Amino acid sequence: MLAEARAAGETGIGYSYTGTAAARLIEDVLARAVVGRDAMDVPGVWEAMRHAVRNLGRPGIASTAIATVDSALWDLKARLLGLPLLTLLGAVRGAIPVYGSGGFTSYSLDRLREQLGGWSAAGISRVKMKVGRDPAADLQRVRVARGAIKETDELFVDANGALSRKQALAFAAAVADLGVTWFEEPVSSDDLEGLRLLRDRAPAGMAIAAGEYGYDLFYFRRMLDAGAVDMLQADATRCAGITEFLRVGALCAARPVPLSAHTAPSLHAHPCCALAAAVHVEYFHDHARIERLLFDGALVPRGGALVPDRSRPGLGLEFKRADAARFRVTF
Repeated sequence: MLAEARAAGETGIGYSYTGTAAARLIEDVLARAVVGRDAMDVPGVWEAMRHAVRNLGRPGIASTAIATVDSALWDLKARLLGLPLLTLLGAVRGAIPVYGSGGFTSYSLDRLREQLGGWSAAGISRVKMKVGRDPAADLQRVRVARGAIKETDELFVDANGALSRKQALAFAAAVADLGVTWFEEPVSSDDLEGLRLLRDRAPAGMAIAAGEYGYDLFYFRRMLDAGAVDMLQADATRCAGITEFLRVGALCAARPVPLSAHTAPSLHAHPCCALAAAVHVEYFHDHARIERLLFDGALVPRGGALVPDRSRPGLGLEFKRADAARFRVTF
């Protein structure tokens, strides 16, 4: 879903991965809270949107709708000031590392080897694959992945919460010698006790990660209060936009726990360059493909990192309206 925000002859764009109900919510509810307000006051407009959905429910669809508009507003403000967004936010670095993410359980072993090996050859030193659909086959799949990448590269696995606590513990022990350094959602992200168990008992050097399904700051605080993760994930297209993502970054800095951005690489690159707690962005195969399809200026890793173009204002993206027309959904 894409939203456009206009002021003083400039147009900002924001996007999220959500359902058409979110578009209806923007049109029917959020637009009334946004239109006519000062384009410089993005946090104030964010608060107005949050208040507007109070009786509808803040998490879920409402959060992704706010996220879409909020990102468009940050892009607009930066464009009005003639600045790249990372400069407006205050950069702590000029680039943010990525990890290549795909390795779907539907892939053949040859496809798995090709994709992860390709990222490794391109200089991306961290790659992630999915596990959990067929636990009996996963150990062999991890061995194939390990053989496809450089010996010094890090291998991440993501179970998407598919395993039980016992299964996850056994799998962590089985792949420890294969250099797996990240185990994402070994159990459901709602099972904070289970995540803490895995964090306490996982092999040394294997980080437990979760957080991609967080919609508000309180979710992330509960996860950190429970000591459930070594690495917190957050997604600005879900957690009500860049405004809340920045607050999650502050929460991580106060712990301290490192922050990793979930998917939407071109959108996350700028705020991650402005957050000291951010360590990398997920260069997710499907989202990177969609960004290149729909936007001029979509970022591609250079030397294993995303480098925002400081010569382009805002997020540095231009919507390919003609190319996107065939995907348009009306209601």
